Amino acid sequence: MAKSSKEALKYTRNIGIMAHIDAGKTTTSERILYYTGLTHKIGEVHDGTATMDWMEQEQERGITISSAATTTSWKYKDQTFKINLIDTPGHVDFTVEVERSLRVLDGAIATFCAVGGVEPQSETVWHQADKYKVPRICYVNKMDRSGANFFEVARQIKEMLGARPCLIQIPIGAEDNFKGIVDLIRMKALYWHDETLGADYDVDEIPAELKAEAAEWREKMLETIAEFDDAIMEKFFDDPSTITEDEIHRALRKGTLAMQINPMVCGSSFKNKGVQPLLDAVCAYLPSPLDTDAIVGVDPRDPEKKLVRHPDPDEPFCALVFKIATDPYVGRLSFFRVYSGELQSGSYVYNSRSGKKERVSRLFQMHSNKQNPKDFIGCGDIGAAVGFKDIRTGDTLCDEEHPILLESMDFPDPVISIAVEPKSQKDLDKLSNGLSKLAEEDPTFTVKTDEETGQTIISGMGELHLDIIIDRLKREFKVECNQGRPQVAYKEAITRPVELREVYKKQTGGRGKFADIIVRIEPADKDFEGELQFIDEVKGGNIPREFIPAVQKGFLQAMKNGVLAGYPLNNLKVTVIDGSYHPVDSDQLSFEICAIQAFRHAAEKAGPVLLEPIMKVEVVTPEESMGDVISDLNKRRGQIEGMESNRSGARIVKAKAPLAEMFGYVTSLRTITSGRATSTMSFSHYEEVSPSIARQVLTEVKGRVELIK
Repeated sequence: MAKSSKEALKYTRNIGIMAHIDAGKTTTSERILYYTGLTHKIGEVHDGTATMDWMEQEQERGITISSAATTTSWKYKDQTFKINLIDTPGHVDFTVEVERSLRVLDGAIATFCAVGGVEPQSETVWHQADKYKVPRICYVNKMDRSGANFFEVARQIKEMLGARPCLIQIPIGAEDNFKGIVDLIRMKALYWHDETLGADYDVDEIPAELKAEAAEWREKMLETIAEFDDAIMEKFFDDPSTITEDEIHRALRKGTLAMQINPMVCGSSFKNKGVQPLLDAVCAYLPSPLDTDAIVGVDPRDPEKKLVRHPDPDEPFCALVFKIATDPYVGRLSFFRVYSGELQSGSYVYNSRSGKKERVSRLFQMHSNKQNPKDFIGCGDIGAAVGFKDIRTGDTLCDEEHPILLESMDFPDPVISIAVEPKSQKDLDKLSNGLSKLAEEDPTFTVKTDEETGQTIISGMGELHLDIIIDRLKREFKVECNQGRPQVAYKEAITRPVELREVYKKQTGGRGKFADIIVRIEPADKDFEGELQFIDEVKGGNIPREFIPAVQKGFLQAMKNGVLAGYPLNNLKVTVIDGSYHPVDSDQLSFEICAIQAFRHAAEKAGPVLLEPIMKVEVVTPEESMGDVISDLNKRRGQIEGMESNRSGARIVKAKAPLAEMFGYVTSLRTITSGRATSTMSFSHYEEVSPSIARQVLTEVKGRVELIK
């Protein structure tokens, strides 16, 4: 096969598996690796032997933490397809892993549990995939479990996700009797007879009792896909039996790529049923790099100028780094997706963010945490490189002669912090080295030193997130830590407008300092969440143009430390109305300092308030514990937003509650419900704290209580 040929691209699939916790993502990945011949023994999550969950914590807890990438191949219709597969985590604390994987994938397998159906995190990942325009097929797993109901899951996908599931299979039996599937395209039954591994399936006639149902669902499928193919539309009304398999595949592919429909299949990965047809569907309906839109970036030298790169090996090289991992043997691995051109091992690439040229010493194709060395990574492919000195998640790598900057990824701010210190003083260097490596890998994890106490503060997306970080420090970097109480990441805001004049004067020997501004500060407009809305209304050159950016810089700096307790401001609107300057003593620094002082004095009078992170909480509980769960949430200042029943008779309680009250919630929920309830929690928004609680918080952190009215 010619290197980098378009033909190879046509048969490449970059896909991910996304789902709620425990829908069976990793088990499905393991089966895919086994059936495609990459592994010769199936790894199991519950035994801690899964290939894709290679971190020790993943194996012990039976959850996926970091998205693992691997490359494999599958034969479909006499063609060998190359599949780059990313197994993403389902736990809400690790959404960043899902987010950055979806950014570089072309298609996804949305996996659902046949019993649980559409769960809270299924909705989150579904909307993330919508945001990045990733076509997907739906795979209903765990058909062997009691309570499994394929058609009910299809209904939920339609109603709760607003999608259009198109059933291309229906199950033969369910729960203990789940034997196989009816392929509605070929109108044949596929049976997996025994539970032994690698058991091929038999193709047989559809059982008599299912014939009518199969015919009914086939008609629904044809009706759905007729919209995408005029030939099918005509034949559907004239004589549906003349519609060929190829026509059906073509229409299904067209509808999937247009994100109008989602082909839906089922199986039981754990019992090795249904995985081969799932792989066929991936090859048949999910996009190749050639089917995706050309990627758009900007010229780093002129951000107004838009640039386009097509998935073509002959175009200039352009790739996006979507993950950084530390490997004990090869060092720092940067995972990237090539959008155009190709990358040779030993060549130089240009990093648009840092503006530096770097040499790529070695290239790898990944298989979970093992590497296969490669001479080059071609267009449309996913690979990993070693040798970068300065690299971050979201960096664009490109050709120095044709620089381009792709849109980086936005990551949410951390909402919870704890102080950590090594148990012995000699581990101090090991701790800071470990933390800086982990922060490089994970953009939602931050490390800072508290200037007043000298403590090291780590922040993340939830208690589990920080638990895993501490655990990884112990195992990978051999550092034992003491940790403080979890702290909430509060923010501050102002509630009313204040106008004031600030004059900054300093006379020293020689040149003095002078700046004079009249400003109005007030809460920002709705669209400016988390930023500074800056308006310049100075007329007639009272403040020279070149000093205005310094005023803006001063306010940006000042927003990082509010007047109550030094928490950052959520947003701020600043209007510079007027001012004056001194022809000799005024300079940019004077205006910057003047702006910082103006903020301090104005914010004190502008009704400062404390904001706290509010979490979206969903609890799935047996009916009999519902009263206790609700009264416990009420005690935690929670607001119940709704209750509904799921299929298995459990109740789902939806609430919003302040993070400050939710520490250790998982443990107390277990106690209340004798371990029968589960909960998920994710950040929702910031909200003002009542004055009485604000006073308590400020007293604890030695904030300025007197400013709370």
